[in-house]
Parts: sequence; C-alpha cells; structure tokens
Amino acid sequence: MTVLCVRFQLPPAREAALPGLLGLLEEFTPVVEALPPDGALADLRGAERYFGRSAVELASVIRVRALALHGVDCVIGAGPGPMLARVALRDARPGVTCAVPEDAVAEFLANRPVAALPGVGTATSRTMCEYGLDTLGRVAAAPLSTLQRLIGARAGRELHEKANGVDRGRVVPNGVSRSLATERPFPLDELDPDRHRRALLSAAEELGARLRALDKVCGTLTLTVRYADRTATTRTRTLREPTAHSAALTRATYALYEALGLQRARVRALVLRAESLAPAEQASHQLTFDPVDEKVRRVEEAADRVRAKFGPGAVIPGALAA
Repeated sequence: MTVLCVRFQLPPAREAALPGLLGLLEEFTPVVEALPPDGALADLRGAERYFGRSAVELASVIRVRALALHGVDCVIGAGPGPMLARVALRDARPGVTCAVPEDAVAEFLANRPVAALPGVGTATSRTMCEYGLDTLGRVAAAPLSTLQRLIGARAGRELHEKANGVDRGRVVPNGVSRSLATERPFPLDELDPDRHRRALLSAAEELGARLRALDKVCGTLTLTVRYADRTATTRTRTLREPTAHSAALTRATYALYEALGLQRARVRALVLRAESLAPAEQASHQLTFDPVDEKVRRVEEAADRVRAKFGPGAVIPGALAA
C-alpha cells in the first residue's frame, strides 16, 4: 500500500484550513493532490522507504499530528493506488485506517456495489444492475465484450479493469489554490427552492467576479449541499468550455442543483467551488453571435471596473441577472 486518501473532518466554517493540512502531508511526501473541500491523496512510495514504516503506520502519525497541530480528526483509506485508496476510505472511520492489501484486492472489491468505484455515475450503476451486474465481483467476471455493448467500448474497458482491481491512476501534485470556493449559509434551515436558487445565483456571480479579477477561468464546478441533519451531497460538472462568465457559471450551477432532485430538503448551506483553474489567456471562447450574451458580457466588464474602484459591495449580487 503506497497511497493514502485522507478526508479531514472539517466543519463548514473551517474549509480555509485545508492548505495547512496539505502542508502537514507534504512533510511526508511532495506527491500530494488536493481534493477540495476537505480531502487529499498522498503517494507514500518514497516515504515508506525513507521512514522505514508502512503507509498504514504513517497514516497513524498523520492523524495524530492533524489532531495535535490543527485540532482536526481525519479518516484515511490506504491502497496500492488512488482508486483503491478512495474505495477504502468508504470503510474508514476516525482512529482506524482501512487498508486494501495488494494480495487481496479482488476479494476486497467483490461484494461492493458498482457505484463504489470512483467515477462510476448513477446511470452506469443503474445499467449494470438492470442486467444483474450489481456487484464488482460480477462485473469483473463478465466478458469485456458484454460490458462494452452495454456502456460503450472505452467505458466498458475502464469499468472492467477497475472491477478487477487494475488501478492506472496516479497522484498528481497540485495546490488547493487551483480552486476557489464560496459558501451561502442560511440563518435557518431552508426549504424554499427559490431561495436556494437565489443563493446559488449570488454564489455563481461572486465566483465569476473573483475569477475575472484573477484573470482565471474554471473548467469544473462542484456544488455541495449541506443538510439540517449534518449530511451533505456533492455533485461535480465539467463545463463545455473553461469560463469566468457569470451567466455560464450560473447555468451550470442551476443544472447541478436541479440534477439533485431535492424535494422538501432542509438545506443548511450551499457551497460552490470553481476548480481546474487556468489562465484566462489560454482559454478559447466559442462565439455565439447572441446580442444578449454580448450585452451581458459588457455589463460584467463594467461591473468589474466598478468593483475594482469601489470594492465588492459596489455591485449588488444578482443585479446582472435582473
């Protein structure tokens, strides 16, 4: 086991503590990949040799240091690769690292549902279940050609490999600065979808303004909905093209929210995160020849100049959508 998947148990108000916790992991290895808002992957291949300890033993040290230095507990999954470490994280709990032994990967995965694999969405899982392939063991035993007929050549091959424990992923060092986040808490648990949407509109406009101020665009949006019972749901969408255009971010945000199908959900807070940031000059923009869209972009530019001169409060949130 050489890879850890760590999820820090950060309360909503302490998401800003993630960079410091990533620094703690980097004391053991430089190969750390941030998984905002509260997680990370760490490749300990070199650290195991350097410290003369296994990844599970190092995980115990990391947990103690996170508690002692930051007052934050964590849950940790360990595995031969990032995919297996993520799957192991589902069974981890504070104080106990869940590890996938290299010689027991097939046994570890066999009875798990297809949806336990990272990257397997609801549609793929439903298709597999309709054909009786409801566990990873059954998927692994199915002919590759059958899976490819059901979900496509590439997706079928990837699912077959993952179900058989083939983990081709790697930990890609990055920084939490590659994302921007904003939170919209409600003073009371909120049931009204219209108020949810107004909060999302405000969050998307704020992210758009911050991205444009940094001359950045984002390629991915992640929406986290926190409920009254302290549970949360997170959904991510890759944008058709990287953008910092508030209207495009708002449309994508609404699509994420509507896909959740919330009915009478008591929502405590909404967190919107822009990820996969890149320099704006490297992004391409598909011309729409839509006069309304071009007008909105000109209004955005004017609003950005006002913000730069008088501060963020000079532009009322939601005004651009009026």
